[in-house]
Amino acid sequence: MSSLPLVKLTGDAYTQGWQHGRALRDAIVANLRLYTARFERELRMPLDEVWRRGLRYAAVIAEQSPDYAAGMRGIADGAGVEFAAIAALNVRYELFYQLFREYGPADKPDGCTAFALLPTETVDGHLLAGENWDWIVGVRGAIILTEAPDGHRTLAFTEAGIFGGKIGLNTAGLALLINGLASTADDWASLRRPFHVRCYDILRASTLAEAQSVITGEARAGSANFLLVQAPDQVVNIEAAPEAVTVSRCVAGCVVHANHFMDPTALGIDERQIERYPHSQWRQARLQALLARRPQSLASVQMALRDHDRYPYSVCFHVDPADPPDERYETVTSIIIDVTARTLHATDGPPCGRSYVRYQL
Repeated sequence: MSSLPLVKLTGDAYTQGWQHGRALRDAIVANLRLYTARFERELRMPLDEVWRRGLRYAAVIAEQSPDYAAGMRGIADGAGVEFAAIAALNVRYELFYQLFREYGPADKPDGCTAFALLPTETVDGHLLAGENWDWIVGVRGAIILTEAPDGHRTLAFTEAGIFGGKIGLNTAGLALLINGLASTADDWASLRRPFHVRCYDILRASTLAEAQSVITGEARAGSANFLLVQAPDQVVNIEAAPEAVTVSRCVAGCVVHANHFMDPTALGIDERQIERYPHSQWRQARLQALLARRPQSLASVQMALRDHDRYPYSVCFHVDPADPPDERYETVTSIIIDVTARTLHATDGPPCGRSYVRYQL
């Protein structure tokens, strides 16, 4: 059975980064090779400019989040790769989305279909949340189990080479799910706290209010959606544009979000249309309908995330054979978090053909 590697990290931020780099060196090198090719070919950016932008952002991150900066340095040292490359990888969200705006390729954004179900809507009374994370075919990921010197623990998915985690939970019973969004106001050069740094800070939070403040407490370089969940029964969804946010909660015990703004006009932004088809809307509506058949169990949620309605642009997202081989996307991992039980269930690849593996915080 194929499964994502589990990497256990302890110590301060630099030490955790070094352990990450050492354990995932081959996967990090593979990810750097994949992303640098994308920057050069699709986004028309020479590597020296990629590294320059990465280092420029890294200098600001060192002030915004010294621990995150130390973690990036640790990854570079542990993997034996250039720090500029790791810095660029950690801000690839800002760099990619900005260039999507500039060049407008017919690619999909950092795709996913995320959900949360209140305990009243589940068979065992547990708070469930999760998502299918759709992105570039071949991206290498891992499940990271961290323990900081103060005892704070996290269990999360990340891409090899990106510090911290972006889909996961912590010992405070706080979970994070994410969706890529894009607006014409996105601007990496504003050098505001980047997406992956915010994810790291959210997973270090102890309360939902603290996690919300990571998103809403200052303006952002780019747009993104953050679904925050905390046991026993708190759920809040935040659509964040660079200068404005919209906060929503469960309707009838459930929330589902994909890769489009629900009401861009309310945020005063223009949403960038970088998808060839409106599959974000399809996926969101379909998962909403599937999860309406309540009460839901872990098994029934797994089946919903394997759904192939409107294949290949389905909830379980698959390669479009019309795409060139080096421009293909699919569900890279499917994750379900039982926030009540502090467990994470994840697949290595599209869930229709892979088993969910259980990881315990």
